[in-house]
Amino acid sequence: MAQTVTQHDFLNVDALLSEEERAIGATVRDYVQRELAPRVAEWYEAGTIPADIVPGLGKLGVLGMHLEGYGCAGTSATAYGVACRELEAIDSGLRSLVSVQGSLAMFALHRWGTEEHRKEWLPRMAAGEAIGCFGLTESDAGSDPGSMRTSARRDGSDWVLNGSKMWITNGTLADLAVVWARTDEGVRGFAVPTDTPGFSAHEIHRKLSLRASVTAELVLEDVRLPDAAAFPEVRGLKGPLSCLNEARYGILWGAVGAGRACLEEALAYTMEREQFGKPLAAFQLTQRKLADMTIAVNNAALVALRLGQLKDAGEITPTQVSYGKLANVRAALDVARTARGMLGGAGITLDHTVMRHMSNLETVSTYEGTEEMHTLSIGNALTGIPAFR
Repeated sequence: MAQTVTQHDFLNVDALLSEEERAIGATVRDYVQRELAPRVAEWYEAGTIPADIVPGLGKLGVLGMHLEGYGCAGTSATAYGVACRELEAIDSGLRSLVSVQGSLAMFALHRWGTEEHRKEWLPRMAAGEAIGCFGLTESDAGSDPGSMRTSARRDGSDWVLNGSKMWITNGTLADLAVVWARTDEGVRGFAVPTDTPGFSAHEIHRKLSLRASVTAELVLEDVRLPDAAAFPEVRGLKGPLSCLNEARYGILWGAVGAGRACLEEALAYTMEREQFGKPLAAFQLTQRKLADMTIAVNNAALVALRLGQLKDAGEITPTQVSYGKLANVRAALDVARTARGMLGGAGITLDHTVMRHMSNLETVSTYEGTEEMHTLSIGNALTGIPAFR
């Protein structure tokens, strides 16, 4: 039975995937284990992630993989989820880089941008030759994005943007920023090349979580853009929230990978580590923890798969995505905390993965909608009473 758990899938959930989806999962797993896993603890300790890994992810085909055309692979949503699972099994920062590139920046261009935006940027972003970021959150506008202060005003045939965005993944690496700003017509999106005069990005340091990732503040000081930079149709928060929903979907799969990695390490460690003349895994309390962790990880895998099926059928709702993000990140965080304790003092070092995952999941629980907001989203769906507005 222990061998089955080590092989990722106690309930054989992956048997419900298509052959192509299983093959994609195996390909991504092999690549990240070989090329990225050996370096991720070093990146985490240094508080960064190198941009030179992005072309390799492009060749792997995971950047914008669920989008159609423009150099994107056009896979199923479930296949994209499986890829996110394998990325986050290594580190949340890797999945975050891919999510921001594909589900935020690229999806925004694909869904809301102009044909010129798509032709100019998407092939290069899919190949990993250009990096994108997504500017929505501000220092005073997190769960309430409608209170953003970043503004865009017309000046002749141009737009002039002023303001700042906070907690922006890939911010200092990006070649293109998708920026959302208030206008006289409502909130609008803009494709902002990061070499535009007046645009700057400043890396946020001293993070205690999601350290194998680049996080930045974006500052826009009289950034002048042509009218063609604006997304033509979408007005209001519908645009950015649709992008966030895409990213949350990837997160709910990624959490399965993080939880699975912690379970696997806890199992391997307790099978080898001896106390009182026998392995830790021989003790009843340890086996209870392993059983509970296995149930949590496999239940999360079932939630992810069901939501993937709904998304591929075009039937998923934002509230169902909230359910998945809330439930799966909560489960993964509980598993990571338990695993950290099972490794004892060894669990606090970067020689093992569990505390790195545990710390990362604290951030994952907060971004793309806090636990509180997803809880209230579900409550609103059940009662018809919005408790947050």
